Amino acid sequence: MSFLTRTPTLIAMFILQALIFLAFGPFVESVGGTFLDTVMTGAESRTVIAAMSEGQRWTHFWVTVVLDTLYPLAYGAFFVGVAVKSFGKFGRIAALPAFAASIVDLTENTVQALALSGAADVLDAKDWLTPLKFGLFAAAGLIALLGVIIGIVHLFTNKTAPPANP
Repeated sequence: MSFLTRTPTLIAMFILQALIFLAFGPFVESVGGTFLDTVMTGAESRTVIAAMSEGQRWTHFWVTVVLDTLYPLAYGAFFVGVAVKSFGKFGRIAALPAFAASIVDLTENTVQALALSGAADVLDAKDWLTPLKFGLFAAAGLIALLGVIIGIVHLFTNKTAPPANP
């Protein structure tokens, strides 16, 4: 866990998550204009998939399997690292929303990849997975923002952040 709290690792994960986020952009049109990650329910997802051509489904499948697998790993590592580094003995507790957001996001990706490939339709799980993902992501982002502010304050007051749990 200490690897994630190192400043170079945090900077690298922040840059990586930003680059992956930007990498989705060129694929918007080739997937039909809507990424399933932004669709909140299974019923809406079925409608979006039904409107896609076979090529759009195939492209969306690979964007989900590659980019949208890397994205929660990158943002999760960044959010977890900031939380553990910034909140001392409470760091692991502060990191729980980030860890959970990554797991829920990866689960949602699996549900979407199964549907896009035609292997299985378990899209009804999106009714709770997607809102949960967004809620956990928001909580983890706020915790990370607070952690960054704590780090900046410590930087200017010449104090070090409280020690992280080993």
